[in-house]
Amino acid sequence: MAEDERTFIERVGSVEEKHNEKPISVDDITTNFALYGLEKRAGALERVDAELRDEIDSGAHSLRRRAQLMALRKKLGGVHEALRKARR
Repeated sequence: MAEDERTFIERVGSVEEKHNEKPISVDDITTNFALYGLEKRAGALERVDAELRDEIDSGAHSLRRRAQLMALRKKLGGVHEALRKARR
């Protein structure tokens, strides 16, 4: 099976758009992320971190996508840390 070249945001957005017929926002991704269990949250964070370690192109689309991914990672990290402190 071919490896999926889409980013984490694009994959999540695609699933959500098929399900709800509308694109998903970063805030919606964060809300859904808070519902995950500890292991699933950690896995999602690892996938986002792996994407951030990849090289980026100098194109405007690539830079914009990288900025979105960095903002998402910051939000998800904050939610994950708060839930860990609450022992969830």
